Amino acid sequence: MPEAPEEDTMATTNAAQRREQARRDYDAFLAGCPTRELLSRLTDKWVALVIPALAGGPQRHGELAHRIAGVSQKMLTQTLRTLERDGLVTRTVTPSIPPRVDYELTPLGHELFPVMVSIKDWAETHMDRVFEARAQFDARP
Repeated sequence: MPEAPEEDTMATTNAAQRREQARRDYDAFLAGCPTRELLSRLTDKWVALVIPALAGGPQRHGELAHRIAGVSQKMLTQTLRTLERDGLVTRTVTPSIPPRVDYELTPLGHELFPVMVSIKDWAETHMDRVFEARAQFDARP
């Protein structure tokens, strides 16, 4: 009687299993974990404002600068380049005179959007309470 074929020892994994493995592989509490660098970038105030500003669709640099009060051209450019490098934003150049450059969230950027807008909304909603806490802290002897 012939032997049954050996089962393939290379197990396939589904998306949920890969995400779980990634959670085990990356631990931001460890000093050398690359997620620390990403967390540092994501918690930058300009990133926290650019992501929600791009949620409505593609925008030009000037439109973003107008929407995000106080951001310098240099800082906005650096922020957009960093987000593009991390795969959160795409930069599209349309040949024209002058050339048109649009920035847009990628699918990964759209996944991040609800988190960023939640933090922005929380800050706007709770600012008065934070001011109160600061005043109480500063009034301590």
